[in-house]
Amino acid sequence: MAFQTYCLFVLSVIMISFGHVENRLNLLQLQNDIDKLKADFNSSHSDVADGGPIFTEKLSSWTERNEKRIILSQIISMYLKMLENTDKSKSYVRNITEELYTLKESLSDGSKKMEDLKDLTKLQMSDLKIQRKAVNELFIVLQKLGDTSSSQKRKRSQFQRLCKC
Repeated sequence: MAFQTYCLFVLSVIMISFGHVENRLNLLQLQNDIDKLKADFNSSHSDVADGGPIFTEKLSSWTERNEKRIILSQIISMYLKMLENTDKSKSYVRNITEELYTLKESLSDGSKKMEDLKDLTKLQMSDLKIQRKAVNELFIVLQKLGDTSSSQKRKRSQFQRLCKC
C-alpha cells in the first residue's frame, strides 16, 4: 500500500504543481497500474517502511515553482530508470512509463537545470585553469547574488507595507 500511495502522491504533486490535471493523466487508471506494479515489486514487504520515504520528504523542502521543477524532473528520471529493467510486455508498465515520459517532457527545463548542478559538482576546483576562470567570473557571480538578494528584500519590504499585521 505504501508504494502505491507514494507513487500516486508524487505524480499528483507533479500534475497539480504544473497544471497537468487534464485528461492526459488518468489517475484512476494509473492507480490500477501502480497496484499491479506494486505486486511485481512486492512492495508490501515489511522493509519498505524502513528509513522513511525517499522522495516525498525531499519534496517538502523545495517550495518555489522553479525549484520544484528541478527536483521533480530528477525524481521522474529516477522512476524511469527504475522501470528500465521491468517487463515492458505488461501494458501497465508501458502505461506508467509513457505517463512518466510525458511528465518528464513537461519538466524539461528542470532536467537541464539539474544537469547544470551535476556539472558544477564535477568541476575540478584544484585545477589551475578552472581556478583562473572562476576568479575571472567572481565579480559577475557576486553581482548576480546581489541582484537576487536585493530583489528578495524589495519583495519583503513591499509585502510589509501591504500587510496590515
